[in-house]
Amino acid sequence: MSTASTRLPEGRYGRSSDERADRRLRVAGAVLGTALLALVAYFAYHYVVQSRISAQVIAFDATDNAVKVHLEVRKDSGTSGYCTLRSQAADGSEVGRADFRFTGPATRIDRVVTLRTTAKGTTAELLGCHTG
Repeated sequence: MSTASTRLPEGRYGRSSDERADRRLRVAGAVLGTALLALVAYFAYHYVVQSRISAQVIAFDATDNAVKVHLEVRKDSGTSGYCTLRSQAADGSEVGRADFRFTGPATRIDRVVTLRTTAKGTTAELLGCHTG
């Protein structure tokens, strides 16, 4: 007794619809993957290259209604921008936030800025710096 084969003869009926669907999925996946990679590269470029200002908090001194922050800023010559600072109370609530502008040809700025607060601040945190 012989068993019947469930496979179709090779090359007799052309490509199956499953093979066509697989090819379309591969092409669509390649296109979407390339688009996603290009999008990630675009945002990475703008994040790294466009951030021409960097800063760090060196020290701070808090009083009941202000925090004096020693801020060191490094930037490209002629670039203007701002850095955002905030202060929090001992319980973690935000008691002050402000932007401080930096302009001019200097590439390194070492300045003490005053952040006014609504209560005694226990921290001085640099949230970030941006060009503009």
